[in-house]
Amino acid sequence: MKKLVLASNNAGKLREFAQMLATLDFEVLPQAHFNVPEAEEPHVTFVENALAKARHAAKITGLPALADDSGICVTALGGAPGVWSARFAGEPKSDERNNQKMIADLAGKADRRAHYVCVLVFVRHADDPQPIIAEGEWHGEIIDTPRGENGFGYDPYFFVPEKGLTGAEMSSEDKNAMSHRGKALRQLMAQLKAHVL
Repeated sequence: MKKLVLASNNAGKLREFAQMLATLDFEVLPQAHFNVPEAEEPHVTFVENALAKARHAAKITGLPALADDSGICVTALGGAPGVWSARFAGEPKSDERNNQKMIADLAGKADRRAHYVCVLVFVRHADDPQPIIAEGEWHGEIIDTPRGENGFGYDPYFFVPEKGLTGAEMSSEDKNAMSHRGKALRQLMAQLKAHVL
């Protein structure tokens, strides 16, 4: 198997990526395995942050690297929280406080449209001039009262009208079939097959 470093220490992401990329003969290892510190994410776009994280992990490990930057964009909030989704309510990171801030900021607003974004970046090495970039979106709307026990982040407040469920009420199979990360990962795998393998 070919080794690949994931520029994240998120156990959920690691599981998801490792499972799917194993079919392409990649062994996915978290950056913590190599003592890679978290990369700075100073950018205002998902793609720039994902690229910075992938290059950082590849540079320190000497291995191909995969990074993901994702978040939720709420139309009535001008696309916020966007790249700041994980820290919307400040440090320390807290899903509960982030959700409370989003609901408070939406008070009195009729437009509840929102979408999750996931950008994946794969670099063959730190200076790869042609990184592989895949992007997925998942559209829904924000509700005021959380529903469901599955998922994480904003999922209990993210309602998907065509399913009649929030992200936190769906099975992981349903969620992976529809979600921003699932879409981006399938796109990435198709590009890896075409350009890398």
